[in-house]
Amino acid sequence: MSEPPPETFPHEPRDAVSPGDGGAASLATREAETLEGGPVPGTAASAKARSLWTDAWYDLRRNPVFVLSALVILFLLVIAVWPGLVASGNPLQCDLAKSQEGPQSGHPFGFDAQGCDVFTRTVHGARASITVGVCATAGAALLGSVLGGLAGFYGGWWDALLSRLADVFFGIPIILGGLVFLSVVTGSSVWPVVGFIVLLGWPQISRIARGAVVAAKQHDYVQAARALGAGNARLLLRHIAPNAVAPVIVVATIALGTYIALEATLSFIGVGLKPPTVSWGIDISNASNQIRNAPHMLLWPAGALSVTVLAFIMLGDAVRDALDPKLR
Repeated sequence: MSEPPPETFPHEPRDAVSPGDGGAASLATREAETLEGGPVPGTAASAKARSLWTDAWYDLRRNPVFVLSALVILFLLVIAVWPGLVASGNPLQCDLAKSQEGPQSGHPFGFDAQGCDVFTRTVHGARASITVGVCATAGAALLGSVLGGLAGFYGGWWDALLSRLADVFFGIPIILGGLVFLSVVTGSSVWPVVGFIVLLGWPQISRIARGAVVAAKQHDYVQAARALGAGNARLLLRHIAPNAVAPVIVVATIALGTYIALEATLSFIGVGLKPPTVSWGIDISNASNQIRNAPHMLLWPAGALSVTVLAFIMLGDAVRDALDPKLR
């Protein structure tokens, strides 16, 4: 006797759900992907394609605050590197016969007390201020990240020693420290100012880096890598650092604008950058005594400084909102 043919269902749906297919939710996902032409946001396929940095860049591109601040910073960087593209004159070439004269043809910002073109000096002043801000931020971020990361990873006496050392630097007033540290420097280079800002700026970033590393090393993937035999260097560089760098980037971006304002403050009181270096802080200091007679001398360098600091702070706020998962 032959065996009966297997039972068939001629009207069975083509996409019938079986237990191995994940149920109705899986079918709905496949249906949506078919209609949309790609993975559905929030599904496993979408999660594999988008990381934290991808999501952050996706949000930043659609944030008008980020776009506006990035365009302003890009323009400032261009004129800092190539000031001749905007102002072709010499910022040190002055004519006392034109002292404190207002705007005129070819000189839209007027002249300062020495007869120097305010427009040319404002454009060339971006180089020193932005150089100090970028170099000081890079130095403080690098030093603070290394020391804070090692303290958070190893803990023990190294963590205690670093914490007490950071407390000592936190207790030094910035202006008083600048008066003491920079008053003995006679050169006009930007590097003494950069070194001073790095010396007092690394403890803040160090604490942020330490907290991020302490939180990251408790995660399961770090414990799994340690159980598989990964060494301390591999754990720190390959697994912990990439997941702890986001808070450092946010703080460093905001601090960059603060350091530019600090350089202008130190130059204003006479211990920061010194002539013949062209700096917004120096021009503001020279114009402060003539604000009633020639307000244009103070208006333009102070306005350029304010716009620059505001642009970097707005950029830092936008980056913070994009990288903070709690704000999603």
